[in-house]
Amino acid sequence: MEAVSVNLEGTAKVFQAAKESGVQKVVFASSTAVYGNSEELPKSESMSLQPLSPYAATKEGGEIFGRIFSMLYGLPIISLRYFNVFGPRQDPATEYAAVIPRFISRMMAGDRPVIYGDGEQTRDFVYVDDIVRANLLAAESPVAGIALNIASGQRYSLNSLVLILNDVLNLDFQPKYEPARPGEVRHSLADISLATKTLGYRPEVSLREGLLRTIAWFREKQNHDHED
Repeated sequence: MEAVSVNLEGTAKVFQAAKESGVQKVVFASSTAVYGNSEELPKSESMSLQPLSPYAATKEGGEIFGRIFSMLYGLPIISLRYFNVFGPRQDPATEYAAVIPRFISRMMAGDRPVIYGDGEQTRDFVYVDDIVRANLLAAESPVAGIALNIASGQRYSLNSLVLILNDVLNLDFQPKYEPARPGEVRHSLADISLATKTLGYRPEVSLREGLLRTIAWFREKQNHDHED
């Protein structure tokens, strides 16, 4: 299975290479997917993990390897559980494309955004600049052997996301609703207090500001593609 060979074996090999090379610190990119479909909100690091996919299971496995390498070999590893990351350069065309680039690309092309379900499902969107800041804080921190939520600490429904995009793009699209996809997480919201306490992490980019920056990148890319 590709997820296991890439995410689990690959991660273990990176940790081993870091140990042998005398690397000072490793920041492991984990995921909110490790929490599964628990209805408890907000998601805190003390919750039991319930991964529901091979991908999510490999992320939990990577965290376990991180704790083991930190404890047994003295290699400082910290795991960051990213929530719904968005920003420039996300590909809207792949099978696993995130919802924000998918919505933006469709709406800018004159198409209605597609929502699977009733649109009242919520997500904790976090702009990529805040993710970068969290990674730098984690890399410079002496803290290791733990996992931390990295998010905005706020949640928005997909319906409200469409409303904000309509406003920013000066459009008036109604979403196209399709049947809900099985196994999809209904609500997501992070408790980021531990990351704030441990790393000094605080998100600085609001959803609206992040969308403005992302749309500006899409427009610049569109203009560049037309020139080519």
